[in-house]
Amino acid sequence: MDSTKRIIINTLAQYSRSLLNILLSLFSTRYIVEALGVSDYGLYVVVGGVVALLGFITNALVMTTQRFVSFYFGKSNKEKIHKIFANSLFIHFIFSLLMIVVLLCMKDLFIYHWLNIPAGRENIAANVYVITIFMLVITILTAPFKALFIARENIVYISVVEVFDGVLKLGIAVWILFTDTDRLLLYAILMLSIQIVNIMAYSIFALHKYKECHILISYRELDLSYIRQLAGFAGWSTYSMGAIVFRNQGIQLILNRFLGTIVNAAYGIAMQVYSSLAFVASSILNAMNPQIMKAEGEGNRKLMLQLAEKESKYSTMLLMVITIPLIFELPDVLALWLKEVPPGCVIFCQFILCGFIIDQATYGINTAVLATGKIKYYTLLMYTPKLLIVPTIYYLIRAGYSPFVAMSVYLMAEAFVSIARLPYIKRTCGLGIRHFLKTVIIPLCPLLLTQCAIGYCSISFINMEHRYLLTIPFSIVICGCMMWFFTLSSSEREYACKILTRKSNVVSIPHDED
Repeated sequence: MDSTKRIIINTLAQYSRSLLNILLSLFSTRYIVEALGVSDYGLYVVVGGVVALLGFITNALVMTTQRFVSFYFGKSNKEKIHKIFANSLFIHFIFSLLMIVVLLCMKDLFIYHWLNIPAGRENIAANVYVITIFMLVITILTAPFKALFIARENIVYISVVEVFDGVLKLGIAVWILFTDTDRLLLYAILMLSIQIVNIMAYSIFALHKYKECHILISYRELDLSYIRQLAGFAGWSTYSMGAIVFRNQGIQLILNRFLGTIVNAAYGIAMQVYSSLAFVASSILNAMNPQIMKAEGEGNRKLMLQLAEKESKYSTMLLMVITIPLIFELPDVLALWLKEVPPGCVIFCQFILCGFIIDQATYGINTAVLATGKIKYYTLLMYTPKLLIVPTIYYLIRAGYSPFVAMSVYLMAEAFVSIARLPYIKRTCGLGIRHFLKTVIIPLCPLLLTQCAIGYCSISFINMEHRYLLTIPFSIVICGCMMWFFTLSSSEREYACKILTRKSNVVSIPHDED
């Protein structure tokens, strides 16, 4: 299968999975909030969030393993691919043991001294905390196998596993509604069981399918130079992802400390919506990232940058089509989704989703830096502002400012980082800023303006029950036409026509002329 057809198939698989998981997640969250109650749901969000503060390292390790495996696939070096996987698996195992020891030692500090937990629920919170630690450990051990699937561009299998994961979570949410035991504790135990199913699905299939995959590591396979290489890249990847997670969970802890679990529930639901829609952007990222890494491994910097630009354009385009209509219709959608919408939930959702779109507009070229492997200074300059949002919001909330003001700061920081990527990547990778604006940002503007106009007119002039059933599909159809005629270039439209008519012999994504 040629590279372009693989990207298309993987994107369709990811996008289909995204839509299914969004629907499954929406229903799951509704039933879980109903089953647990707003207070217990907020308690689960904040207790699980403490452990999630360190779960970002798992994603950094996935990115690290996938980057090096894809890079050496580009160089066709099978021996190094085998060693990369073996040493990566060793690092994950050691790190998981470390997490168990550290987090268990910190349990009493978090549960009984830091978190604002309703009286009488401390013991349940402590049990949930321990269960969440083991969920984190299993996720860490799953990471190298998942990274191998991404590097191998077997996104279809990942999509199948993640849809099955969503179905199981929905089943759990419905089941808990009809149980008489402590629902919060039961929910945590069942979520742990899903993680066990996931690691079995990834590891067993990988061991059967891929020669470089194995779980018994010999002493001769361990190589200090590979461990240093992986650990160095993972360290800076950890900082970048850690900044995002500390920002999200740090805000959660601040809201808990000053405003209580009800506001936690509002913010937690907003982050659930954000996580669901993040799958849409990841459908392009996971499909194209291995190709970008391979292009750099082959020494083709021009192709690598062109693919990174396309990644920014396509991921933002797909994200906007779904997200912008939802932003305008959030009050009614949340009212349908949740029987009880926590105060402030709509505002949190709208700010977070707007920030996500702004960040995504240039996020694709972030992959170009990862492909080069020179991420130290980029990480410090681009992710430190995201991290600094937490102390800023802390002082704002402590001083009596509303969450609206705090989230405005959040939005401004996202805009600053998104713009700052351009000059940095121009200097380090040779990105043409004018070309990027011409081929990525400007084509997205008609789509943005059209969606905003449709959304504004809908909420201003249409007053009917379940209005979103009319306005959201209408916006998607109109914006699909806008994408075809204004967002996609002529070469991209021509290529799409050839794919649809099955007449294409093209082996790479079309690239616009400078």
